[in-house]
Parts: sequence; structure tokens; C-alpha cells
Amino acid sequence: MERSFLGAVVSGLLGIAGSMGLVGSTVGSQPDPGPVPPEANWRLLEPVTYENISIFPVVAVAGQDTSGFVTLDEGLSSGDVVVSEQGAAGLARTRDNRRLYAAPQSTAGASVNQLVLINRGNRPVILLAGELVSGGKQDRIIAKDRIVAPGSEPLPLDVFCVEHGRWSSGSQFVESKTIVHPSVREQAAVKQDQNEVWSAVTRGTMAKAAPAAPSPAMSSSALSDVVAGEAPTQSYDKIYKSRRVGVSVDSFVDTVQRRFAKATYGLKGERIVGVVVAYGGEVAWSDIFASADLFEQYWAKLLRSYAVEALARPTLREVASTDEAREFLRRLNGRETQESEPGVYRWREITEGALSLIELDALQPKTITLHRLLLHRTS
Repeated sequence: MERSFLGAVVSGLLGIAGSMGLVGSTVGSQPDPGPVPPEANWRLLEPVTYENISIFPVVAVAGQDTSGFVTLDEGLSSGDVVVSEQGAAGLARTRDNRRLYAAPQSTAGASVNQLVLINRGNRPVILLAGELVSGGKQDRIIAKDRIVAPGSEPLPLDVFCVEHGRWSSGSQFVESKTIVHPSVREQAAVKQDQNEVWSAVTRGTMAKAAPAAPSPAMSSSALSDVVAGEAPTQSYDKIYKSRRVGVSVDSFVDTVQRRFAKATYGLKGERIVGVVVAYGGEVAWSDIFASADLFEQYWAKLLRSYAVEALARPTLREVASTDEAREFLRRLNGRETQESEPGVYRWREITEGALSLIELDALQPKTITLHRLLLHRTS
């Protein structure tokens, strides 16, 4: 009886202590494993192939809710996002013409590698490295993935110029629905080098030719002719939408898109959240998003960028293996660097050998990896 009575008293005291948070986990209990990593839910489909490109759709049963975010193109189109040169005069205003911010003034004036962005909407804006904003004194591309919170102060925005030669008054910055092709994106996102960005724009690709590879469909001499004749300022938009280059790109995109739509039609319980891209037999690139909705918003301009790279790359018409493509879904194990803005976003880069992984996490309202880029560096 005494033992039973004492046991009851001890159990009661432990219960009270536990409810007050004074007792740790019991022996043998398992620690909380945390959220399931997104790659655990991804599945790779068979590749969609055409000429020297293979695109492996990445599908998932469920994705995150990304409706609380807005893309750069959406923000510029609606007027909720304003991009201007440094030192530009004028006021940022809401739609009902209320003053929101005075555009920041700079004694140094406009800068090639920095613009000013104001998010006057009510949703965070997603920026991806390589996205083009057209206008101002020169066309620019975003230098690094990041998120801009709503109602934040005017943001000095790091950019790279992709219109070498022009520095004059132009129209206001507008959405271009363009993201530069992988060779240029790599120089911006990984190497962070303006000269290399310009070189990739005019050369087409930074990838080395494979042994016995044929000449690329879009040769460097053809690009030089376009730059000299149709786009003397070396404007990315003019070069790759010019009559001589653009027709080939458009035809390539149309064919791949038809095959991609056919291959992914009728998915049951799964949706496309990204792609892994190979040129010839080399798996080179992947873009994966937190949701199918977000992927669909970027897909058209991503596909065009992949097509430009395919036309410029001197690669054989080989198909990369699914096992090699699946390697682009794994997490890298290497040197890691991070940048963050508390409560807004975290940017992370991991390098392992010739591979670089860049992830953009939103930190509010909960932590979500909005975009994941993994690439095989060309240099």
C-alpha cells in the first residue's frame, strides 16, 4: 500500500512538472526531425528531348502555398514595383496617388551596377538572378536571388548591365518577361562578374565544346554579325529577339513546348514544380520551385532561356541518363555561404566540386524554399 501510495504521489508530481515544462524528454524518445526536405517529395519524369536538349520534368504530389508572393514581372506590370536609376528624381506613389516614398537622391548619380527598387504593393516580391528589367540608361539583370518585403524603404538593388554601349536617357524600367540564358545567369549568380556577363551575352555560351561536337546552331560569328548590325549597343533583348536569332529560338521553343505539354499531360495527383536540363549528354542545370503555380509563372521565359543556350552550345545529340539527372535533385555536401535579411529571406550557396547550389528561402509567414538552382559550372 505504501509503495502504491508513494508511486501515485511521484507520478502526480511528474505530471505537474511536465505540464510546467520542467521535465525533459523521456529516455528513448526521438527528437523532432523537423520539416521534411522538399527534395524528398520530388519525382523525376522521363526526359523531353529535341536536338541537343533534354528536359526532365520534376513533379511533386503537393507544394507550398506561394500565393502570398509576387514575381518581378507581375509587380512591374501592375505598378506595385518601381525600379529607377540611382538619383532619379520624383516620388513613388500609390494607385490612388498618395505619396509613398521620395525616390532616394544620390550625389553620385546613376550607377551601372546598382538600381533602386520600391515595393509599394502588399506582397513580398521575388527576384531571381538573371531576370531582365528593360529601360533606364541601360537594360540590366538582377544580380542575385532575393525577396523584397512590402512597404520597405527604397532598396539599392545590385544588377549587371546587359546592354554594353548605351548610357543615355530611356523609358522607365518595365517588365521584359525575359530571363537570360544559363551561361549569362551563371556569370551573374555565381561568378558575380560584369565583364564575364558581357562576354557571355556576346559569345552565346561559356561551355566548352565536347570532343567531336558539331558547330553550334547559333555560332559566335553569327552573334557578332547581329551585334554589329542589328544591336550595336549589345543589348541582350535586341540580340536574342532579333530577326536572325529570334526566329531560330522561337521555332526551337515551340517544338520543345509541344513535346513537354504532351509528355506531362494527364498527371494524376502530381504537378510540375521544376525541371532538370541537359545539353547533349551533360546534365547542366535545374530550376525547381516551391509550388507548381510559381513554376508556371516562370516557365515560358525559362524555356526560352534554355533554348538560347541549346542553340549556342556545341554539343552532340545525346540524351543524358535519368540517373545522372537525378543527381541534380540531391543536396550538395560542400562549402556553404549565407546572406539574409532577418524576417524576410535567406540566400544560401553550397559548392561541391564543379556544382553550385543556390537556394532562396522566404522566412515569413513560415520558412519556405521558394527557388532552388543547381548548376554545373562552365568555368
